[in-house]
Amino acid sequence: PRQFHLSPELEKTRYREHNNHPYDPKYRKFLSKLYDELVPHLTSGSKGIDYGSGTGPALVTMLEETGFEMQTYDLFFQPDRSVLSKPYHFITCTETAEHFANPKLEFQTLDSMLEPGGWVGIMTSILKDTTQFPCWHYHRDPTHIAFYSERTMHFIAGMFHWEIFFPRENIVLFQKTNRGTHTTT
Repeated sequence: PRQFHLSPELEKTRYREHNNHPYDPKYRKFLSKLYDELVPHLTSGSKGIDYGSGTGPALVTMLEETGFEMQTYDLFFQPDRSVLSKPYHFITCTETAEHFANPKLEFQTLDSMLEPGGWVGIMTSILKDTTQFPCWHYHRDPTHIAFYSERTMHFIAGMFHWEIFFPRENIVLFQKTNRGTHTTT
């Protein structure tokens, strides 16, 4: 509930504590979990946006080094909303979806930017067993206010007629289709 959310000032202060330097090898290795799964699905020169790029858009740097044209958006650190009205071949969203105060609105925004056939790559902790929620580390961060299970991700895919893939732990890939159904692997 909103009354338990941090103020925007406290939330921004918390995000500034993250070490998101674009050339930090440990952080790049962490982001490679999504990068390695998403890039094989992309065409050279594709246009993408990192939605929730944070203080240091390391994934953007990695993708630009590979030849992709990138934009960034972050509510606090890259707040230029004009980039949200452009079409993209792919969208990355790493360690951001758990911060969504209104997940439905955020996923609608992603869908509105995504070209048919395009990809959304999400990295967030996926709760496997809801009975374990009290012991789960992820909800202890006061900026984490939205939580996802595989069932939740299937629901999101169904809302937007996206195909869904779970290529590795805590990585979800969606592909926008023109069909009215989605499949799973």
